[in-house]
Amino acid sequence: MALLEVRNVESYYGPILAIRGVSIDVEEGTIVTLLGANGAGKTTVLKTISGALEPQKGTVAFDGDNVTALEPDNIASLGVGHVPEGREVFPFLSTEDNLKMGAFTRAAGDLEGDLDTVYGYFPQLREHRKLAAGFLSGGQQQMLAIGRALMLKPKVMLLDEPSLGLSPRLVQEIGDIVVRLNEEQNVTVLLVEQNAKMALGIASYGYIMESGRVVMEDTTERLAESTDVQEFYLGMKSGGARGRRRWKKRKTWR
Repeated sequence: MALLEVRNVESYYGPILAIRGVSIDVEEGTIVTLLGANGAGKTTVLKTISGALEPQKGTVAFDGDNVTALEPDNIASLGVGHVPEGREVFPFLSTEDNLKMGAFTRAAGDLEGDLDTVYGYFPQLREHRKLAAGFLSGGQQQMLAIGRALMLKPKVMLLDEPSLGLSPRLVQEIGDIVVRLNEEQNVTVLLVEQNAKMALGIASYGYIMESGRVVMEDTTERLAESTDVQEFYLGMKSGGARGRRRWKKRKTWR
């Protein structure tokens, strides 16, 4: 049994069907990625898992329990940390108070020790712990959002576009930290990314979404070898594709 199981989920924004029949598994201790273009439904999958969006059909199970109908705070208290797209820090609170907000569902514990753990991964946050979060750089705010989720002591972390708007150097740094959290803190990760190169480089298994559905899944090693993935997500072109317009080529999964 996988730590996180999504089965035949359909979610709507008003009358609009955003994801249709999505099923994914995330095994404990792994990094799994969801790839796809803007509007593919990746963010909707994470919102549905964390309880921010209630599915109309299908089920979400976490650690053997059906969590489909639970409120977001109840799902978080079970150990599901959600780092949303756009970071969504509290701009007028200090960096340290933002981190403490991540532990709001937890029972009392060694909060100072947990802060030290976060600062160990993100030394820049320690330097700016008294600074209002709105004054942090984009990269520092992304570190803060991940650190805030880490304060929950999550079993699984849902990461939505952590590389968005960051320089290549920071993308590499964030990717390295995600791997360290997985290996050192035993945090299972479901990573949503448009940066396929980064995602395929750190994840072990991947799903590709298009138009609200999963169109392909495999180990990241095999996905990286796929001609479609290479051309449409990694920007690589085969010799036979030269001279043809990108939108004229049909993906084989259609």
